This record gives sequence, structure tokens and C-alpha cells, in this order.
Amino acid sequence: METKRRGKVPRVELPIVQKPEQSCDFEGYDALSLMSETAKLRKLITKRGTLEILIPLCTTDPVRYIKFRSTLKGFSSKTLAIRLKELQRGGILERQAYHEIPPRVEYRLTTKGQELVESGETNIS
Repeated sequence: METKRRGKVPRVELPIVQKPEQSCDFEGYDALSLMSETAKLRKLITKRGTLEILIPLCTTDPVRYIKFRSTLKGFSSKTLAIRLKELQRGGILERQAYHEIPPRVEYRLTTKGQELVESGETNIS
């Protein structure tokens, strides 16, 4: 079955906006390593529960594992532990374990994690 056009669709040219004060300068960086790091970060951020983990960490106070467990309903302990380890390996979270009884573990954002959350807040608002 053939589709018929109802008149010619006008072609719209988008203007090219150049703002020299907001140039994208990555001089001194290897483009391939930047792209690889960005892909890893995107893959981690888009996993289920990652944003729910990062939001409580926006405060300067560390967050205990038990608070994550009580806040994140529908998450198994195993999934939460895996996600926290991935964020830690990615350099986004810092884990502090205390040798106490009962055991206590706290998480806080690293500088990289704070920059990530701030950039996400900027894009959302």
C-alpha cells in the first residue's frame, strides 16, 4: 500500500549557535579514554536503583547500609550490595567499615560522585 503525501513538507534549517565562552575544550585529554569512561559511567548510572542510591547521599552526612535497606523497597539485599560495590569501584562512592558489634558500614559520595550528582541536578532543573 502506497502512502500519499499531502503537499510538500518545508525543510527547516536549524541555526548554528556558537558561544565562545562555553567552548568544549578537552585539550590534553585522550578522546578515546574520555569516551570509554563516559560509556562506563552511563552504563552504571542507568542501572536500576543507582539514582535511588545517590539521592540520599547528596547530603554531607554518610548514609548507613541499613538506611538504604529500609528506604529501597523492592530491592533484594544482594542487588543493593552489588550496586553499592559497582558504585564504589566506579569511584563514585566511598565505603567506610567500622569493626564494631553489630557491624556498621557507611557510604558517602567521593568528589567524582558529587560532581556527577550536581551535573544531574543541573540537567533535571
